[in-house]
Amino acid sequence: MSAHIIDGKVIAKHLRSEYHVRVDGLRSRHGIAPALAVILVGDNPASRSYVRNKIAGCREVGIRSELIELPASAT
Repeated sequence: MSAHIIDGKVIAKHLRSEYHVRVDGLRSRHGIAPALAVILVGDNPASRSYVRNKIAGCREVGIRSELIELPASAT
């Protein structure tokens, strides 16, 4: 059995391209505009980084995103 090297960056680039086409198709054929809304409560650096990456991913494939930030004291 021979080993196969998997290049995650190449696979991710291909998937992002495919998702962009699908998002454009939803928009043009069905009038559907996918979106992601995130509510970030507090100022946890790990949470902020996670959300930043999700928003960047959305931008890459043409999905609108919205970030709503609330203080840690929100109830």
